[in-house]
Amino acid sequence: MSEEQPKVRYSDEELAEFKQIILEKLAKAQEEYDILCQTLSHSDGNDTLDTSPTFKVLEEGASVLSREETGRLAQHQEKFIQHLKAALIRIENKTYGICRETGQLIPKERLRAVPHATLSVEAKNNSSKK
Repeated sequence: MSEEQPKVRYSDEELAEFKQIILEKLAKAQEEYDILCQTLSHSDGNDTLDTSPTFKVLEEGASVLSREETGRLAQHQEKFIQHLKAALIRIENKTYGICRETGQLIPKERLRAVPHATLSVEAKNNSSKK
């Protein structure tokens, strides 16, 4: 076996390290998602019946805006959770860390920063230019 052959996948030990990073991020993301969902379901509890009509209209407007923003954040968080779960599947399949464009290994530094990445920085830059 030649030593010069490029590495085609991460070792089981390296995959275990990435799995731990992903599981930690997944737990935190799930916790934040649950908080956002709780905020959405309980946001009607703060009533402003005893304030002036003008202030009430302004506060309702702010409440709707923050509710929409909270909804967007929850959607974003849910998508992030799905990406992390997909990364765990790639770890199980031993295809984690392989760029889907180039077939090369994505550098560890990138995967530690963005553990659900499926593209190397170069491939991502090339795809955003198209």
